[in-house]
Amino acid sequence: MISDPLILSAVIMVIMFALLLSSVWIGVSLIITGIVGMLLFDHNLPPVISVYTKIGDLLAGSLYDALNSWSLAALPMFILMGEILYKSSISTRLLNGLKPWLAYIPGGLLHVNVAACSLFAAVSGSSAATTATVGKITLDELEKRGYSKSIAMGSLAGAGTLGFLIPPSLIMIIYGVLADVSIGKLFVAGLLPGLLLATLYSFYIMAAAKIDPSVEPEIKETFTWSQKFASLKDLLPVFSLITVILGSIYGGLATPTEAAALGVLGAIILAIYFKSFSWEIFKTATLNAVVTSAMISFIIAGAVFLSQVIGFLGIARAMSEFITSLGLTPLMLILLIGIMYIILGMILEAISIVVMTLPIVLPIVILAGYDPLWFGVFLVFMVEMAQITPPVGFSLFVIQSISNEKIETILKATFPFFIMMIITVMAITFFPEIVYYLPNQMIQ
Repeated sequence: MISDPLILSAVIMVIMFALLLSSVWIGVSLIITGIVGMLLFDHNLPPVISVYTKIGDLLAGSLYDALNSWSLAALPMFILMGEILYKSSISTRLLNGLKPWLAYIPGGLLHVNVAACSLFAAVSGSSAATTATVGKITLDELEKRGYSKSIAMGSLAGAGTLGFLIPPSLIMIIYGVLADVSIGKLFVAGLLPGLLLATLYSFYIMAAAKIDPSVEPEIKETFTWSQKFASLKDLLPVFSLITVILGSIYGGLATPTEAAALGVLGAIILAIYFKSFSWEIFKTATLNAVVTSAMISFIIAGAVFLSQVIGFLGIARAMSEFITSLGLTPLMLILLIGIMYIILGMILEAISIVVMTLPIVLPIVILAGYDPLWFGVFLVFMVEMAQITPPVGFSLFVIQSISNEKIETILKATFPFFIMMIITVMAITFFPEIVYYLPNQMIQ
């Protein structure tokens, strides 16, 4: 039996990593870790209450608490919306609609990756779907037209992660449920930082094009004003869907769950409008949404159980007291946490990072004086970095499958955009009003 919570926390982390690295399902890993932690701890429970009874009570209660959430209902709806958009031709039309408006900017059609990812992120919520959808359309096309494949891959890797930051975001929904933070405010809080990051990406592309003209073709495509205005028929419906989703949340007209339902309806209407809707597409999208939602819900349930175990065993309190005893300033603390997340991102995927660390990290961050709303946006940035850090950066593998390039080539191309992420994280850390401004303007 172990009586020291700090020693037990180290043992729990080792067990959890061992299970995850052995390819055990994430949800199962979290539940097994919690059960083993309960069995290892010296509880001093009354004789009438066995440790097995307490484990059963905690497990049953956490499963019910985790999944009996109206906010969580938004998750399968947003996933379904993204699946419908992905399976239909809407993403292709979005790209074609952007081309005439971006051709004249330094860097030309390289900006299509950033713009298309930003817009698709605002209606899909999934970085994997955003990267795969935009990448399949743009990479070959840009290379054929004489654009730098390196910058095309780097911008796709960087901008593809915006699916986690620009609302609606699946990670924000999971964080909001686990941290008991308003999902609507999280969505709105991520908007300005997401646009700031997308802007930095575009400025880098423009600077690269000015410094090295070979990154774009000598002869650029030209578009007439009539072609530009004609392209609006592909853009305006998508902009309308984004406005309905975010406007209803920002204006206090709908909860994120209600906005998600509107988003599904809007995606179906758009697919019908573009003549790309069929029963087969809807059935496939629904089945994919069910599978993904069940997987994520199981992970959330496991995370809530582990969180309750950590609270019951006094690990969170002991960790908080230990960190406080170190005398770290809030900035030093958030720097260490940021480094920890970048390291974790090298070996784990996004959802694992959030559900594994949040039960331990969140109480410490709150004790240091950070707002859970701000930390949610900070955490999403860390998860974004995890998408493009080796060896388990999921976006890297998506791009590799599309481009057939070596992973080291993709990493080199992605590095400047990784630096842009770090700059944006520094900006929201030193100027937190970037995060708070829009939520403070929301109609309650």
